[in-house]
Amino acid sequence: MPLVGIAEIVHHAKAGVGAFNVIQLEHATAIVAGAEAAGAPVVLQISENAVRYHGALEPVALASLAVARRAAVPVAVHLDHATDRALVEEAVSLGLGSVMFDASALPDEENVAATAEVVAHCHAHGVWVEAELGEVGGKDGVHAPGARTKPHEAVDYVARTGVDALAVAVGTSHAMTTKDAVLDLALIAELAAAVPVPLVLHGSSGVSDDNLRDAVRHGMKKINIATHLNKAFTGAVREYLAGDPKVVDSRKYLKAGRDAVTREVTHLLGVLG
Repeated sequence: MPLVGIAEIVHHAKAGVGAFNVIQLEHATAIVAGAEAAGAPVVLQISENAVRYHGALEPVALASLAVARRAAVPVAVHLDHATDRALVEEAVSLGLGSVMFDASALPDEENVAATAEVVAHCHAHGVWVEAELGEVGGKDGVHAPGARTKPHEAVDYVARTGVDALAVAVGTSHAMTTKDAVLDLALIAELAAAVPVPLVLHGSSGVSDDNLRDAVRHGMKKINIATHLNKAFTGAVREYLAGDPKVVDSRKYLKAGRDAVTREVTHLLGVLG
């Protein structure tokens, strides 16, 4: 199955699309293996933080693209939460088919202007753009627990920037390790009816399986998950090392982490439908 663009996955999906973050090569291979077991398409996401960890985008991006090209299911590779326009332009040049440009920390007018410029550049190269609508004034960030995206502001933002998908605030927060986020399902439905592009749920690691199903049923399309997989990976590695404290071959305990991520991805793709 060839590498595909995220638009092909999102616009043809009859249910929610799972988008999972890649930290190391083990994550990329585990995510694809999980998607193959589920028989579902998947999105490999590389965040700006992961780029910083590796010291550059190119190594992790090219590895992820290679994994995607060898997959038995459709796989897209996506740059996640990029605040640096130069990083976006590098992603485009390396062949990533989509980016998420995050100007949510900026005041609204600056967010709109910066995002519109990125959209113009990306669209000129056939690249799909996701963005994030920040709170008015940029206070607390879009995913502070109490933040909520107003439908009329979301419609205006999409019209003014030309983005292809929009991350909205409906009750989640990033980096949650417990699944007790409370989603505003009525707001999700209202946003889905008003906004002409697919909606994206960030901070989905903090959402229970039942609420993820509800979010998709109410109109959420792309579901981003990172922390939950990191928790599964780390837990499996800890368990392996505790059971075999003399092990020195990293392949053995990293395989335990990789297998745990594969199982979680298969499960979550089933949850999303």
